[in-house]
Amino acid sequence: MKKIGFLSFGHWTPSPQSQTRSASDTLLQSIELAVAAEQLGADGAYFRVHHFARQLASPFPLLAAVGAKTHRIEIGTAVIDMRYENPLYMVEDAGSADLIAGGRLQLGISRGSPEQVIDGWRYFGYRPAEGQSDADLGRRHAEVFLDLLRGEGFAEPNPQPMFPNPPGLLRIEPHSQGLRERIWWGAGSNATAVWAAKLGMNLQSSTLKNDETGEAFHVQQAAQIRSFRAAWKEAGHSHEPRVSVSRSIFALLDDRDRAYFGRSGEGEDQIGFIDPRTRAIFGRSYAAEPEVLIEQLRQDEAIAEADTLLLTIPNQLGVDYCAHAIEAILTHVAPALGWR
Repeated sequence: MKKIGFLSFGHWTPSPQSQTRSASDTLLQSIELAVAAEQLGADGAYFRVHHFARQLASPFPLLAAVGAKTHRIEIGTAVIDMRYENPLYMVEDAGSADLIAGGRLQLGISRGSPEQVIDGWRYFGYRPAEGQSDADLGRRHAEVFLDLLRGEGFAEPNPQPMFPNPPGLLRIEPHSQGLRERIWWGAGSNATAVWAAKLGMNLQSSTLKNDETGEAFHVQQAAQIRSFRAAWKEAGHSHEPRVSVSRSIFALLDDRDRAYFGRSGEGEDQIGFIDPRTRAIFGRSYAAEPEVLIEQLRQDEAIAEADTLLLTIPNQLGVDYCAHAIEAILTHVAPALGWR
């Protein structure tokens, strides 16, 4: 059995061909799709965060709104770029959103990827310490965030406060019990997956990673997951971790599906560079009739290793079509693979 959710990048464009022509369209339709996905029996609604782009950015208002409109579905990110984040303020926002959602947040965080502008985190007021990189900055923010989520007091109280204080040092409020165990790290390499395991974070592995062996993407990703699980076991954490992978998967059921994805041309892995020094491998997309999809997906080693599958959805095609694409996988593909 697997948890199956959707992942939206939340694109919008004023193009007449787009169903999301403004930020308002994207935000409101994201809430609507989460409600529809819950009704269809999906397990998660996840959103990507990008800055300086016509995409979803500040995640917590959206997560809180989805939490208020739904009852069961997990609500998460994949991922928040920690280079841009104030960890203390983020603890407040995350705690509030999680309490509104009744403890359903699953927050994916990461050091981030190349963005729309050069060193965009500088404009948010952050910079690496002397001798460190922006990746170090993101990981440092993540470590502070994780420590604060434990809910331990650290701030000296005012001896003459406006309102009475509880005894001892004060923590950031509101505190949401259990959120610390629902933080995920978006790892682009085997080494960062191991680092995440040591810190007790769950693992999110997307449709790209560093090309470390030259093998097929799903083979490298499966090895990354196994390295993560081994490091988790060695660290001696008291609970079992979770692992998600993202995939673009479309069942071709009708003329719309065939028009949009019938000639996808992305049936093979792709090689590229996410920065001048890092060779990356991008996983293939899947688009075929259900019986063909089922056989193709049986061969995907990383999906087999993961407990959670996030379906990337083409949000600019609108809520109705995205709900149809999710339902097609839940109904026509997942049962045959033992995912349901």
